[in-house]
Amino acid sequence: MAFSSISFLFFFLVITLFIYYITPRKYRNYVLLICSLLFYFFGEKWNVLILLASCLINYIFGLLIGSTHKKRKLFLIIGICLNISLLFYFKYTNFFLETLANIFKFNKVFINIVLPLGISFFTFQNISYLTDVYRKDVKYEKSFLKYSTYITLFPHLTAGPIVRYKDIQNELNNRQESLNLFSEGVVRFIFGLGKKVLIADTLYIMYTNIMNSHMSIISYWLVALGFTFQIYYDFSGYSDMAIGLGKMFGFNFQENFNYPLIANSITDFWRRWHISLSSFFRDYVYIPLGGNRCSVLKNIRNIFIVWLLTGFWHGANWNFIIWGLYFFVFLIIEKFLLKKYLKKGILSRIYTFIVILISFIIFSLTDLNLILTYIKGLFNFHNGFINRESIYFLKNNLIIIIVSMIGISPLAKNYINNLKKGKFGKLIECFSVLFIMLVFIFSIAKIISSSFNPFIYFRF
Repeated sequence: MAFSSISFLFFFLVITLFIYYITPRKYRNYVLLICSLLFYFFGEKWNVLILLASCLINYIFGLLIGSTHKKRKLFLIIGICLNISLLFYFKYTNFFLETLANIFKFNKVFINIVLPLGISFFTFQNISYLTDVYRKDVKYEKSFLKYSTYITLFPHLTAGPIVRYKDIQNELNNRQESLNLFSEGVVRFIFGLGKKVLIADTLYIMYTNIMNSHMSIISYWLVALGFTFQIYYDFSGYSDMAIGLGKMFGFNFQENFNYPLIANSITDFWRRWHISLSSFFRDYVYIPLGGNRCSVLKNIRNIFIVWLLTGFWHGANWNFIIWGLYFFVFLIIEKFLLKKYLKKGILSRIYTFIVILISFIIFSLTDLNLILTYIKGLFNFHNGFINRESIYFLKNNLIIIIVSMIGISPLAKNYINNLKKGKFGKLIECFSVLFIMLVFIFSIAKIISSSFNPFIYFRF
């Protein structure tokens, strides 16, 4: 069940909120657990049993790691291996079977495996919990109800952000819902809904139509912009909706995006993009491997492992592995060659934006030959710089492109916030409320009139 569906917005969410707030505080975790399992069941049916089994196994290993001293490390290793094995089986089995078949030239064998929704996210949450208990960063959770509520909490279950147990441990036990927090959550949710429905889905239609036309250099750049902006608004929109939903139930999830498309380097980009994932790999892979407190060669090895895993985490296809290693190359170049040249200037931002554009061509297209065609197309004057079709698409999509470019920067938001502090602050507040209402109304109208377009990160 997608957050941007009528069934979720006007039935599931409304009923869940009503039941939640009429329930005495000490029983509200039960409400969240039951509703979260129902939310997952509506979309995944009996895969909900896999989710529950994962909760139970990690809950038990958390107890074992937290309550014993002699075999804590052994239990941690077994627990992590079980989580990785579960993820590997459902997500990567067919990829490895196909790869082996291509290498050894035997007939391809595929197993009919349905990938459980959100498995990449809840697997990483389980791993982070076990590791934090082992490190004694958190006390192990004695209540299976609270632990399973943490893992299955529907706002972040299907596409993140990757919420660490230590970040919401106190709120699981004693959260304070309030009208202010609830209203903040509603506003954040509506903004995320608008980003997904009004911007990301419109951009998807734009680049799909352009890809079916006669291409010029301008066409290839419009497609690259479409890929990049759509992925950003789709995923950051989902994260906004998840954070907003969390606030409605009294939780404060960590931010997952911080205007990444205005970064001045690829290093800076990954401090701003999918923050919960990049910080997971930093804290649970990069630093344990030695981080940068080692020789140069080992440091390069550590960075390579992190970005190989980052690419592979995103999907069982070679384009994702290439995507991860693509960033590895630029991060190494920046670290050892370009660091002193990358300042907070326009040239650094242009360089970074072009590298990001090309990266999302790799990310969006699974066929390697097609990837090369589209990257070459950005600079291939044999296709012509511009043609009638690209002019047509540029004119028809100029507004959504401008809106997309404005939205990747905090300038508009900061300007409005400054106006609110002035003598017309009350009037600006009224216009802000009206704007939020219009975003919601137009989003609902778009949902009703359009075909369903799932969130991009649902496939991960």
